[in-house]
Amino acid sequence: MALKDVAAQATGVLNAGVVALTKLPVIGPLLGRGFVVITYTGRRSGKTFSTPVNYVRRGEEIVIGVALPDHKNWWRNFQGEGGPISLRLNGVDRTGHAVTHRDNGRVTVRVTLDAA
Repeated sequence: MALKDVAAQATGVLNAGVVALTKLPVIGPLLGRGFVVITYTGRRSGKTFSTPVNYVRRGEEIVIGVALPDHKNWWRNFQGEGGPISLRLNGVDRTGHAVTHRDNGRVTVRVTLDAA
């Protein structure tokens, strides 16, 4: 098995663990201060994916910095005009529109939340 495949498998297991932790009554709210679980539909596969990410909230906008973007694919679903996204934010499911911004190799995904 190639190192790339092992790394991808390990990342999947780690993400699943973090998603599970965010659902626990005591740990979830603590993680929720810096993590949010995003859910989106793959642009090519049509499959639904959920992954934990770090975020900063600015009013009704969520800014997600993508670390090592060349090694990740999820943010590419929001290039161009962007697309719909769901977030579990502070224990509440929210929807919004996400758009990827790339500037000098740095990638951020900005989510404008729909009205609550």
